[in-house]
Amino acid sequence: MAYLEVLLLGFLIICALAATFTRSPMITVITLMAYSVIMSVVWLTLEAPDLAITEAAVGAGVDTVLFFVVLKKIQELHRTKEEEEKP
Repeated sequence: MAYLEVLLLGFLIICALAATFTRSPMITVITLMAYSVIMSVVWLTLEAPDLAITEAAVGAGVDTVLFFVVLKKIQELHRTKEEEEKP
């Protein structure tokens, strides 16, 4: 079981660094979703199923949907701004 925990912690570190250094907001959101999924598996290995369910529902579910909605709104704002600047 120790190998699985070390592997999961390695993936958590990789996801955290990737989310920090990635310039694309879409890839950052997907990386944060992966981080939440891995963290929910970590909670399961630590025998905390209530935290695992919460992390999966909120971290990988609700937060990701909200981030995607915000990204869509930002893209719409950029489009309208570009249209207003056209001569």
